[in-house]
Amino acid sequence: MAPISFPKGFLWGIASASYQIEGGWNEDGKGESVWDRFSHTPGKIKRGDTGDVACDFYHRYADDIGLMAELGLNAARISLSWPRIMPAGKGAVNQKGLDFYRRVVDEMLARNIQPWVTLYHWDLPQTLEDAGGWPNRDLAEYFRDYAGVVADALGDRVKHWMAFNEPWIFTILGYHLGIHAPGRHDIGDAIKATHTVNLAQGMAIKAIRESKNRPEAVGTAFSMSPVHPETGSLEDRTAAERWHRFYNKWFLDTVMHGKYPEAYLNGSVEDHVEIRAGDMDLIKAPLDFIGINLYTRAVVAHDSSDRYMGVKQVRPGGEEVTEFGWEVYPQALSEMILHVTKDYPGIPIYVTENGCSYGDGPGADGKVNDQRRVSFLRRFIAEVGHAMKAGADVRGYFLWTFTDNFEWAEGFQQRFGIVHCDFKTQRRIVKESGHWYARLARSGALDFDPVI
Repeated sequence: MAPISFPKGFLWGIASASYQIEGGWNEDGKGESVWDRFSHTPGKIKRGDTGDVACDFYHRYADDIGLMAELGLNAARISLSWPRIMPAGKGAVNQKGLDFYRRVVDEMLARNIQPWVTLYHWDLPQTLEDAGGWPNRDLAEYFRDYAGVVADALGDRVKHWMAFNEPWIFTILGYHLGIHAPGRHDIGDAIKATHTVNLAQGMAIKAIRESKNRPEAVGTAFSMSPVHPETGSLEDRTAAERWHRFYNKWFLDTVMHGKYPEAYLNGSVEDHVEIRAGDMDLIKAPLDFIGINLYTRAVVAHDSSDRYMGVKQVRPGGEEVTEFGWEVYPQALSEMILHVTKDYPGIPIYVTENGCSYGDGPGADGKVNDQRRVSFLRRFIAEVGHAMKAGADVRGYFLWTFTDNFEWAEGFQQRFGIVHCDFKTQRRIVKESGHWYARLARSGALDFDPVI
């Protein structure tokens, strides 16, 4: 089978999140985050795990970045911890926090690794949650101010920014389903949170662009999945369209076009979301690129008992799943990329997260032979190539993730890394998938074009 060749300059990177890797949870003036509080609450995280130490990136960043360089990676997504930089979420700036991220970015640049920085990957300062959290509209202004502080401080080094990572996930899972921090269960508050986050997204993007250091590109990394109806019935097909609008476009149509997609079963968006005069002007800030975070597809059916979207998610029928229980459905990635290409023509796309959880550990020879991950990555990255051949302007791929890490409510039970981390000793072992990805990053050529 013919290899797929990616263009020169294509970015091969990894993605990570501050709370999942850093540790140092209360060092050097860092404030408490909602994930510090949530993980320390009994019963919230499997086995009582916390991110107090995680991968100890706070102390081991130079070694980890050196290993990234050894593997030939040319880009890395990191996120900033808002409470490490502004412990109360507003007001005083913690200089030691900013200095830490300067050191991290400088180490990347010294290793010829482009830093792609996300302002917010879920670790809200607990003080702001105590003031109402994301349902409180004031947070949009606080986030804008935080964005301005870090853009002024790091913008001479960082040229590629993302406002948020997966805003749908931290609003809906955090404020409606309660399985992520802060663990609340209120659909009304969750929808209020989505509107505040949309305001914050537009305001922060403008703040970065207006900072003293001109960025090259500003975007957001969105959780996305192509939505398939369970059956071919009109009810299921229209349910799938509503879910697509809510899950894939709720934070994207807003920032790109200044309007919400109509996703509710009954009534208009204005019947469900409090939109004040001038809000949509604040929200609209067309992105320089769109980040797609994708792991699988969604399958839905009509559900008349759901008075909001009229949708229920259905377990897909695929036989192959990861250890997280997610269906392995590679064509989801090309399908989603082409959806975005069609809906937002002319905007560059980056795959800002894609990966899989498999628990393979060191064998008797000390090596980690995680062939299931190699197979997964080969097939999904091939779909990136297929989308590009079909006309999509994809410019980079960021694998989730570098080292095994703290996987939110799952604690340390789910391993997504291409580098094995022993959380007791902090020893790193590059897995077979890491060596495979290094060969791809160096050559830009996928070794074969699989047809699944």
